[in-house]
Amino acid sequence: MDKVLLAADVILDFFFDREPFATHSAEVLNLCLKNKIGGFTTPVIIGNVYYLLKKTAKNELVVEKIKQLLVIIDILQMNKTVVINALNSDFKDFEDALQNFSAIEKGDIDIILTRNIKDYKKSELAVLSPETYLKGKI
Repeated sequence: MDKVLLAADVILDFFFDREPFATHSAEVLNLCLKNKIGGFTTPVIIGNVYYLLKKTAKNELVVEKIKQLLVIIDILQMNKTVVINALNSDFKDFEDALQNFSAIEKGDIDIILTRNIKDYKKSELAVLSPETYLKGKI
C-alpha cells in the first residue's frame, strides 16, 4: 500500500472545491477512506488549513471538518530532528522542508502529493500531483 503525504494545497482543493483540482483531491481522499493508500499530513498543514477555513466558516464547522478528515488520514510527528534537517536543507520554503523531513522521518512514506511540485524539487521522495498519481493507479 502506498503511503503518501498530502500537502496543504491538496487538502484545501478538496475543502474549497477548487476545480479542476478538487476532483483529484477527493479521489485521493476516497482511496484513503477505503484504506487503499495511507494518507498523512503534518500539524503545520492542519494549522494552515484550520486558519484558512476559519476565514470562511464558523469555528464549530471548521473543527468538525478537520475531525472528519482525521478519521481517514494520520498526522506525522514533528521533532527536533525534523526541524534541524529542514533548517539545514536547500529547500527555499521552510514549511515545505518541514513537510518533507516529517515524511522522511516517518520512514515509510515514499510520495508527496502536491500541485506545487517545484517547491519539493530538493526532496528525495517522489513528488507527484494528485492527478498524475491517480493516473498511475488506474
